[in-house]
Amino acid sequence: MAAGGHARGEMDIQDQRDTFHGFLIASIWGGGLIAQAVALLTLAFAIGFGWWPGLFAFVAIGAAVGLFFRMSGVYWAVQIALWVILGIGGIVVPALAGLMG
Repeated sequence: MAAGGHARGEMDIQDQRDTFHGFLIASIWGGGLIAQAVALLTLAFAIGFGWWPGLFAFVAIGAAVGLFFRMSGVYWAVQIALWVILGIGGIVVPALAGLMG
């Protein structure tokens, strides 16, 4: 056993706490985005319900994760940007497909 003047519980672990907190937040972001993408793609393409029910599931999962984990404003800004982009895509892509065929 090492001899020293260190007493248990006196070490500053704020950096470790911040790192672990960042890891947890990144895991929540990543897991939520994966769940959103799987729901959207499954409903829109695999089951064939269409884009709008898939987008609704995408929005519902994003909002539920954000509210349950009390995510920051950055999370909400990214979510809203994704919702808008996917909504515009749901309008533009079928319109272009109608013009092309």
